[in-house]
Amino acid sequence: MPTVAQHIVDTLSASGVRRVYGIPGDSLNGFTDALRTTDGVAWIHTRHEEGAAFAASAEAALTGELAVCAGSCGPGNLHLINGVYDAMRSRVPMLVLAAHIPTEEIGTGYFQETHPQDLYRESSVYTEYVSHSGQLPRLLRIAMREALTQRGPAVLVIPGDVLLAQTDAAPEAVLPTCSTVLPAPSELAAAATALNDSAKITILAGAGTQGAHDEVVALAERLQAPVVHALRGKEFVEYENPYDVGMTGLLGFASGYHALLGAETVVMLGTDFPYAQFFPQDATVIQVDVRGGQIGRRVHVDHPLVGTVKETVEALLPELKGNRSSKHLDTMRKHYQRTRKELAELEKSDRKRIHPQHLTRLLDQGAADDAVFVPDVGSPVMWAARHLTMNGKRRLIGSFTHGSMANALPQAVGAQAAFPDRQVLALAGDGGLSMLLGELLTVTQNGLPVKTVVYNNSSLNFVELEMKAAGFVNYATDLENPNFAAVAEAVGVRGFRVERPKDLAGAVEEFLAHDGPAVLDVVVERQELTLPPSVKFEQAKGFALFAIRTVLSGRGTELIDLAKANMRQLL
Repeated sequence: MPTVAQHIVDTLSASGVRRVYGIPGDSLNGFTDALRTTDGVAWIHTRHEEGAAFAASAEAALTGELAVCAGSCGPGNLHLINGVYDAMRSRVPMLVLAAHIPTEEIGTGYFQETHPQDLYRESSVYTEYVSHSGQLPRLLRIAMREALTQRGPAVLVIPGDVLLAQTDAAPEAVLPTCSTVLPAPSELAAAATALNDSAKITILAGAGTQGAHDEVVALAERLQAPVVHALRGKEFVEYENPYDVGMTGLLGFASGYHALLGAETVVMLGTDFPYAQFFPQDATVIQVDVRGGQIGRRVHVDHPLVGTVKETVEALLPELKGNRSSKHLDTMRKHYQRTRKELAELEKSDRKRIHPQHLTRLLDQGAADDAVFVPDVGSPVMWAARHLTMNGKRRLIGSFTHGSMANALPQAVGAQAAFPDRQVLALAGDGGLSMLLGELLTVTQNGLPVKTVVYNNSSLNFVELEMKAAGFVNYATDLENPNFAAVAEAVGVRGFRVERPKDLAGAVEEFLAHDGPAVLDVVVERQELTLPPSVKFEQAKGFALFAIRTVLSGRGTELIDLAKANMRQLL
């Protein structure tokens, strides 16, 4: 009779799961042994459980299918939790197997005892403790379905002795299902009336527009509306879209900011864009989201439409008038053209310093047509958002909602494991890479050809910008970095190091062409400003306070360096 652990592995295999990410431990021995004796489900051994959860979240984000990670009791499953939170915030389906101490010892303060079912409650769509082998088959199916239908992590807490218990239950495949949701006809009619009565309409598109590119473009054409995208909508609506006017928000463009600000009516499509200050104050707002609880969280919504974006837009289109004025659209297109010209100027090379924008453009030009880009939270996300080109085949994933440092490399591991023949680029900050540096060993141990780019500015750069904007003198943000290329070579990864602008283009070309894992360590300009699309009075005041305090602290030369580095942006 098979064990509970074997039943789990057989169920995962029948359900199309091909990998489990994690680190072994005594409480997981029954599970890893079942993997050892079963073909078709591989154990991807990471160097940190946080890396395992990030890797699984990346696989789920790219495939839309269930990904799995596992942690041993106590510290093992505690280490998973940050990556699990990321999967929760990114809304990707994940099964988390959190091993527990022996059943008879629970509640006694036993070695490595925690209460995972309490710890995971906030970071999951479903969490349950399995106390007996008879529970497991049904709870496993429930957890997998909850993860797939609610699109989030489902956690099963299982003591090691339960994993080794026997069960006669037969494995049952649990597979993804597809559904469409439409608002009531009366709600669609009311929204259509509001759109037909409005002259200046702007569309804000987010991650919920995945699979609805053509419908969004058709809606923009019918309404003569510029399309602004949130960061997670970039990969789905930016390409082949003559109505796109860029991104808004703290990482966005001036053109996207003004397209929203100048609208009489805003149509939000599959987005939970969090920054209320970037919405117009008096506009009519129509919000489409398949999750009704997301509607109205950021701004007052006049017409809430609970539905899938593709089908809801298809239902709206026949009710909308054509032959509209393009004045609002034309104005915002011109603004976008100016913005893109300004950004292109920032992408040019410099004889004295390497600007991160230039590095990003070279990567964009040299990367494969179906490359997967995974930027770290911080300044790499900024450069990716502004300077990478999407084309419908490329993917851009990251910790865009949870906002965790150190996501790039471990998520690249999951992306590469799921797509071994696809080019995967981790755009890592020096701080982020350092935090989970051990995952370079995961890359080599599993034979993954991940390409890791290090934006090496010897600082927590985005934190420094936040300090400057708030008027604080930089403190505790310096990083004493090693030569990351040399570190890479020491662990069996090809390393490239660039310190001079004239060497950059050739190094990028050789790095991208290398057959195997590689690290490109680029010393970029530390003082590069990452200006938001609209500098508020508070931020301007903050920069002035920063300047005064910096001079008074005897570090006035930093202001000269700041001005030299950003003359292109400030003139």
